[in-house]
Amino acid sequence: MDLKEFYYYLPQELIAQEPLKDRAKSRLLVLDRETGHIEHRIFEDIVDYLNPGDCLVLNDTRVIPARLIGSRQDTGGKIEFVLLKKTGINIWEVLVKPGKRAKIGSEFVFGDGRLKAKVLGYTDAGGRVVEFFYEGIFEQVLDELGQMPVPPYIKKKLKDRECYQTVYAREPGSAAAPTAGLHFTKELLEKIRQKRVRIVFITLHVGLGTFRPVKVQKIEEHRMHEEYYEVSPETAEIINNTKENGHRIIAVGTTSTRTLETVGSGDGRVKPQSGWSGIFIYPGYKFKVIDGLITNFHLPESTLIMLVSAFAGKDKVFKAYEEAIKKRYRFYSFGDAMFIK
Repeated sequence: MDLKEFYYYLPQELIAQEPLKDRAKSRLLVLDRETGHIEHRIFEDIVDYLNPGDCLVLNDTRVIPARLIGSRQDTGGKIEFVLLKKTGINIWEVLVKPGKRAKIGSEFVFGDGRLKAKVLGYTDAGGRVVEFFYEGIFEQVLDELGQMPVPPYIKKKLKDRECYQTVYAREPGSAAAPTAGLHFTKELLEKIRQKRVRIVFITLHVGLGTFRPVKVQKIEEHRMHEEYYEVSPETAEIINNTKENGHRIIAVGTTSTRTLETVGSGDGRVKPQSGWSGIFIYPGYKFKVIDGLITNFHLPESTLIMLVSAFAGKDKVFKAYEEAIKKRYRFYSFGDAMFIK
């Protein structure tokens, strides 16, 4: 398929710059993937579309303050790191800007020298492998010196780091939030439980590779950056029981979807396991596990809009996006939501 098939025009003013005070009051576009019928609701109405016995799958990853601003030790030139993936004790793969300052052997300092780093090598994606040096506990140092790595289309500074975390975030490791989950409040999750919908958690640490622009014209040639996931025995058992009893698996977000489809087998069952997923889902893919998807509105020509198009059909998805733009929905990370049933 050609990359251009996944382009659409979005007016800049529809890119949400901050979340709503009440997360559950976001708008919700409901798309029936069989008929193409569209409804316009409020996100808290999602309860009406979930049935007793269904299983809602949430990604409980927590965003770390992965953006570090520092300087090169010898020249003082400014450098920016974004931590992507821990590969060893104090060894990380990072994005660097500007890259020309980060040659092998280069050393950098952050926070008046509280944290230091040395470049050890290059990654396949053009990043760097670095080793960090510090005193104390790395997570505490990072918490004090790091910033939240919000996407570049969000120009406003975050007033509160927690607004870029889901209310159920608990496993630190992501460089970006699983944004479909940002719409849930604790109260809404309790209402869902009261309807006898099972809620389970998987973990997928979101890397910026998920949002990396697709640079090939034939999308089949694109290669995803791998991300670490975990599916517990308890979660796998509940998902498999839900399937056996004829109920639906509703994935919250593309990250939950990719994890479930990574661990799913041909009969729809999932296995408890952990590992690295590089699954790329685009039209033509046959879904094994999920029956419904809660997601945000995604960037044109992104792997995320390709996944959504694979699930609901490209024509139906782009018609829904056209409708959302006409109705002035808010787009991207802090924007409104879509439920595909």
